[in-house]
Amino acid sequence: MASDFAAQLKEEARPLLEDGEEIIASIVAQPRGTTTSRVGGLGPQSIGGAWAGKSKKGADAAGLALTNPMALALSDKRLIVFGIETSAMGKPKAVKELVSAVPIGEVESIRVKRLLVGKTVTVSANGAEAKLEVGAGQDAKGLAEQFERVKAGA
Repeated sequence: MASDFAAQLKEEARPLLEDGEEIIASIVAQPRGTTTSRVGGLGPQSIGGAWAGKSKKGADAAGLALTNPMALALSDKRLIVFGIETSAMGKPKAVKELVSAVPIGEVESIRVKRLLVGKTVTVSANGAEAKLEVGAGQDAKGLAEQFERVKAGA
């Protein structure tokens, strides 16, 4: 996510946060498999759709509801999913709503794995896992590092 949208998200999300809560890090993401499901052909669409469905089920079990497009944000208190608006080119442009949140104490880990283009982020919470895909320009590693700092201080 461009740093300008990260700053914009911090400002636009403020009314949706708890008193004294502050966004520390954020990325724009989507359920794992979303990009594959958009590729032409029945095979990729089926595979991508299955991955995305599995990711959403895992997220539900973890206590998170996923949406597309979305921003995954880390505050000093919670891991939060925001619904966002994007431009016709797919660039994030505004925060629409707070979709779901899990207290930091319920999040076990945030792991990042590099792909050829982009990354996958696996969020483990409440004994379940949600897999997300993140574009190459996103600082998913920074989000995971900030989570470790917040978790250690909790």
